[in-house]
Amino acid sequence: MVVVMLVWFPVCSLAQQADAEVLVAEGILALEAKQFDEARAFFARAISLDPGHGRAYYYLARCHLAQGRSDLAIAPLTTLHQLRPNDLDATYQLGIAHFALRADEKAAPLLEEVFQREPSRKDLGFAVGVLRYQKKDYDGAVAALASNRSSDPDIQQLVMFYRGLALGILGLSDQAQAELISAQRVQPNSPITGASVRIQEALTAAATRMPDTQRLHVQLAVGGYYDDNVAVNPRTSSDVVAETLRARTTQSPGFVTSARGDYSWYRNGPIESTVAYSYYQTVNTNSGVGAFDIQDHLGALSGVYRGTLGSIPYEIGGQYSYDYMLLGLKGFLSRHTLTFPAAFVPPAVTLPALGRMENLTTVLYRYQRKDFYAEPGNSDLRFAPESRDAFNSMLGVLQAFRFRQDQYILRLGYQHDVEAASGSSFAYSGDRIQAGVQVVLPWYDLNLRLDYEVHWRAYNHVQGIFLDNTGELSARRDIEQDIFCQITKPLPHNLNLALQYQGVLNSSNIPVYAYSKNVVTTLLTWSY
Repeated sequence: MVVVMLVWFPVCSLAQQADAEVLVAEGILALEAKQFDEARAFFARAISLDPGHGRAYYYLARCHLAQGRSDLAIAPLTTLHQLRPNDLDATYQLGIAHFALRADEKAAPLLEEVFQREPSRKDLGFAVGVLRYQKKDYDGAVAALASNRSSDPDIQQLVMFYRGLALGILGLSDQAQAELISAQRVQPNSPITGASVRIQEALTAAATRMPDTQRLHVQLAVGGYYDDNVAVNPRTSSDVVAETLRARTTQSPGFVTSARGDYSWYRNGPIESTVAYSYYQTVNTNSGVGAFDIQDHLGALSGVYRGTLGSIPYEIGGQYSYDYMLLGLKGFLSRHTLTFPAAFVPPAVTLPALGRMENLTTVLYRYQRKDFYAEPGNSDLRFAPESRDAFNSMLGVLQAFRFRQDQYILRLGYQHDVEAASGSSFAYSGDRIQAGVQVVLPWYDLNLRLDYEVHWRAYNHVQGIFLDNTGELSARRDIEQDIFCQITKPLPHNLNLALQYQGVLNSSNIPVYAYSKNVVTTLLTWSY
């Protein structure tokens, strides 16, 4: 009887192992077919039959990772690592799972162990470089990132981005600039591009490492739109003047084109100067609103000084721009604008629920001179209060909070502006609150951006012509709300396809100025 039992137990064990192997094979087929529930069931049954079956733990973790559940992959990968402590694949997978969960203290020793034995493993240098960067081992981060091997353009761009940050902190600004500019060129329309541009502008400028042809940036865009209130007709009210204006034709589809060129004509140490020109044109296909076709020409000259204060990159600069706008091919508005921005990159912080949060703070002052043509007050003193010619001063601050390497960006801002208009009807003090979010969606490389602004304007004087809601002449009070939504899709050959929605709702106690406007636009943009 004893002999029979000794023979039966090994046979039973071998049978269970064979059954477990069959279940794992079936689970792999289900995983490849993306039948995740069935796959998990197969792997769980295999583990119950053979608790030491390493492949079952491995593929169970793969199943969780395929569904974006790195937290659930930790347990099977930990068991696999215990079963095979010298298996580099097991060590690597466990380290990457901890890395995805931002558990840096657990991820670092595992990935460092693999990096010491196999530094050329795909995408390993990126993960080790980021971990070293976060521990402020900037020399080590640069070395690890330099050894990274990847065919994924997202990873390539992130490697260049972090190398640029590390090199900048080490004071190697020329090399930092080269990395950040290279990061922009990998995928010009990705969310990382915006972050690399901001950080690039906050670092010391590179001197003469690029040929002049690479200092030029060009953007061309064409598209179509539908505008439900081209003429900006007022909303329905009991006001006679407002109701008369509502009779105007105002809805139209149309075409839009734009072009912009920037050229960095001067670079010397921390100083850089850029010239720019942009052109913008709308054409309404409804001839009834052809007088509202817009054409705008803008030229600008800017200069910046970049450096670091301790470990905090900063940029201070100034820009002068002049733009001339035509309405229906007739001169409508010209603007002289002086802008003085200052940007800072404060140290990142780690939040319990959200993980690592990086910051960008921008303080902005703008002074603007606006001249309107064909104003009634320019030729008839009786309408002098209606002149919109003005000086506008604005002071504001914008704070950007960035999570998970710019997968999520949150923006909050405040501005105060004063309009010193020639006509008393248009002089005001205003306050604007800004909020926005940008998200990299998990489908088809889509990027979503949502922005909301509300602008309160308190006008300084009683209106001279138009009546309020009670039929009296009173001081104007406006609340303007602006919504902007955009979904973009990067395309090959530096192309980008965007679908945009813009909504404006202006509430006013003077019915003539109360209106709403909705515009839907599609744009195809090419960048160089």
